[in-house]
Amino acid sequence: MGLTREDFTRAVLAYQRDMYRAARAMLPCDADAEDAVSQAVLLAWQSRDRLREEDAARAWLVKITVNCARQQCRHRGRVLYLSELEPLAGGREDPHPHELWDAVLSLPPEQRTAVVLFYYEDLSLREIARTLRVPEGTVKSRLSRGRERLRTLLSEEASEKEDTT
Repeated sequence: MGLTREDFTRAVLAYQRDMYRAARAMLPCDADAEDAVSQAVLLAWQSRDRLREEDAARAWLVKITVNCARQQCRHRGRVLYLSELEPLAGGREDPHPHELWDAVLSLPPEQRTAVVLFYYEDLSLREIARTLRVPEGTVKSRLSRGRERLRTLLSEEASEKEDTT
C-alpha cells in the first residue's frame, strides 16, 4: 500500500532537518545539501509505495538522501565555493554556529558521514552500514577515528581560547 499523500508530507516535514543534516555532512555547502534533499524527496515520492511501515519513514528518507548526496559527490568535480573564501555574504548568520558542528564538518568525509548518521540522526550501526554499503566494522572504525579527531580538534580549540584569555 505505501504512504498516502498526507503521510508522506507529514514524514518529509518531520524529518527534513534530519535529511538536510545527513546531506550537509557529506557535501561542501548548504546549496548542495539542499539539492540532495530535494532530489531525495522527489525519489521518495516516486517510490512511496515501497515503504510498508510508517515507523521506518525516517531511516528510509535519510538513506535516500545519503544516496543522493553520494551520487552528487561522484558527479561533481572540485568546485571552489565562495563561502570557503569569505564569511557568509550579506551578513547572513551561519546556520551552524556551534563549535562542535564546525568540528564535525571539518572531519574527513567518511568519518563525518558516520558521525552525523550515528550521533545526529540516531541510526544504528547496522542501518549506517546498509545505508553506506560498507561492513559494520568499517562504520565502527570510522566512528572511532572521527571521535578521536573531534576530541583532538575540540581540545586544541579549548587550549587556544585559554591562551587568548
